[in-house]
Amino acid sequence: MMTSFMQSMNECMEHALQAGVLQPIKFHAEAVPTHDVNFQICWVPALSTKANGAPKGFPGGTQHANFNPFLPPDPTLTVGKLGDYHHAVLNKFPVCAQHLVIPRVDYADQRSRLQYEDFLALSLLLTEYGGLGFFNGGPEAGASQHHLHVQWLPDAPTNASLMPFVKELDPELEYQAQQQRHWPFPHAFTYIEPSSDPYEYARDLYQGYQRICQQMQLQQCAQGFMPPLNLLIQKGWLLIVPRSQNHINDISLNALSFAGVIYVREKEHIDFVKKQGVTQVLAAVST
Repeated sequence: MMTSFMQSMNECMEHALQAGVLQPIKFHAEAVPTHDVNFQICWVPALSTKANGAPKGFPGGTQHANFNPFLPPDPTLTVGKLGDYHHAVLNKFPVCAQHLVIPRVDYADQRSRLQYEDFLALSLLLTEYGGLGFFNGGPEAGASQHHLHVQWLPDAPTNASLMPFVKELDPELEYQAQQQRHWPFPHAFTYIEPSSDPYEYARDLYQGYQRICQQMQLQQCAQGFMPPLNLLIQKGWLLIVPRSQNHINDISLNALSFAGVIYVREKEHIDFVKKQGVTQVLAAVST
């Protein structure tokens, strides 16, 4: 089933590129050594186009606040369903090949608390293909759309990855919060043993998410929204970073910034990040 899904995704990519609906992947990257990890600062010119189409109140956009590109999603970009509650949609502005956006079929606000079904949609991919699942919880966390969606990237040497940041962490401390010693801002890693059963893995991830949110006192407000946060999942590791603001010096930072890749709209932003220091830039947007 998932093999046919991946085949459908590749066919969808080819068709969307030919139709001019999917933006080609073009960027200039520079490595910035930070402690024992090389961060990549990537200038992506297409991000300027994306910013001009984002809803009002979300990073960089002026479009009407009620605009919703996922209700329904563009059929040219839609691969199919992931489970019963989510679509699998090619990201129109991909950071890599096979970059998927996974919105709920029915509307929910991007600031809502994630549910088991959201983790199941990711788990269906993670258990079969690995890769990195991530979530930008609200505009302050880098979300550009208000319809709840998670995202997925495949494993690749040039793609964002949590693996360089967990080398000194202990997977034996399952479900316990751990921290990256070089990060001077609130965050929590926790290890959750992967399962080959996507339903079991989704349940365990959901429980881990709930536990870490409780430990970090990240609770819903009276309107039912969660505080802004980024969430990332890869090879059993789950990371949560509370956020205070979306950008620094007009540089919008999303979850991938905490997985080693910072995407910028203007080439001169690369020099700003290098001058400020990656850790300081990440700390500036974190709670």
